[in-house]
Amino acid sequence: MGTRTWSIVRLVGAIAILAAVVNQLVVTLGIALQATTPYGSHVPTVVANFLSFFTIESNVLSAVALILAAIWGLRVTASSTGPGADAVEPRWLAILLACTSTYMIVTGIVYNTLLRGIELPQGSTVAWANEMMHVVGPLILLADVLLAPRRRCLGWGVLGVVAAFPIVWAVYTLIRADLVISPRTGETGWYPYPFLDPRLVPGEYLGVAGYIVGIAVAILVVGAGVIWVSRKRGN
Repeated sequence: MGTRTWSIVRLVGAIAILAAVVNQLVVTLGIALQATTPYGSHVPTVVANFLSFFTIESNVLSAVALILAAIWGLRVTASSTGPGADAVEPRWLAILLACTSTYMIVTGIVYNTLLRGIELPQGSTVAWANEMMHVVGPLILLADVLLAPRRRCLGWGVLGVVAAFPIVWAVYTLIRADLVISPRTGETGWYPYPFLDPRLVPGEYLGVAGYIVGIAVAILVVGAGVIWVSRKRGN
């Protein structure tokens, strides 16, 4: 597929992902505004919780990456007869796409293996938005890894960059949890996913640690796979 065509695919994918995120946010805010309790109607906490989901952060970051990649691709094709005719994506863009692709693919894997059918604490789930963020979006990023033109060959050291954000997110989530009052229950202790809540996981913190290690391994494996593909396809 040509660079221009794939750039349009990236733009359409980014718009669809952002539409899903915004739609879910609107519904979540609507629930907060209708709440009758002080903790349930505290909009700043509700918004902060919404933005603390790895799913939301991964989708927003991936949409930004797709938009930037599309803009770059359209600019390159506009000067197809100039010095950029055979250009490959810049290193910063290649790394950004590797990171966001990894996060989205792992998001899809974790959701569909651990969380599908479980009501998450962000409120009433918008069905189409949920599928976009957890199924269609990850598939778009997977397709980008496998099919996008002008990819750059990445070194294995990029795997450390890929792993950095999930580590920061996990530390942030566990520290923040006991500082937040749940908008649903009014109790201290809010976790974005049930497998991170020691009150719900067998073995408590040891069980949570097991889930974190498992997901960390998944991120490293998927990230390594993304880099491997870049080395096979890239220039």
